[in-house]
Amino acid sequence: MPGTPEATPAAKQVSDAPSPRRLLSTEKVYEGRIWDVVSDSFQLQETGEALTRDYIDHPGAVAVLPMNAAGEILLLRQYRHPVGMDLWEIPAGLLDVEGEDFVVGAARELAEEADLAAGTWNVLADFFNSPGSSSEAIRIYLARDLADIPHHERHERTDEEAEIEFHWISLDDAVDSVLAGRLHNPSAVVGILAAAAARAGGYQGLRPADAPWPAHPSQR
Repeated sequence: MPGTPEATPAAKQVSDAPSPRRLLSTEKVYEGRIWDVVSDSFQLQETGEALTRDYIDHPGAVAVLPMNAAGEILLLRQYRHPVGMDLWEIPAGLLDVEGEDFVVGAARELAEEADLAAGTWNVLADFFNSPGSSSEAIRIYLARDLADIPHHERHERTDEEAEIEFHWISLDDAVDSVLAGRLHNPSAVVGILAAAAARAGGYQGLRPADAPWPAHPSQR
């Protein structure tokens, strides 16, 4: 009919994807206490020139956004020496236990850093922390139905973790803190904004805790 607008094409779904390139050589140029630096030479195209990139070879990490029955989330204040600041973060840690399931690692970090256990787990978001300089892949979980770890079973925190302080905050106030530039930890920022987006849909669209994580280096 005249004047009838044309149908709008469906929005294209965007998704990151593996992109194998020809690896010419790889060399460990620095061996650190926690992670190493490697130097790779590769070609973008079969006839292209060799490129060399140095990056941190990282085992990956998990982070946990704990949420209580009132919808408040738990933030931890911890000193981070590279930036020289006390940062409000969420429980997180390296995936440095060989063969450990991702969500099991997340539960371990929640217990060690926050003295909490959770009965309900969902995936909030997956991201690369700094893909131009590190292979670090991070998965953030939403942990609900929380319970305190008994005192005699609690992990003894040392070094920077010994100074951890706890603060429960409403999700709305946490979002305001992110948008106002008061929070800087990437896992906290991503987790808070993802939780706010998930809440708008009643948390129905969240992936289960055991959802595949093909972007993690161990899965490729």
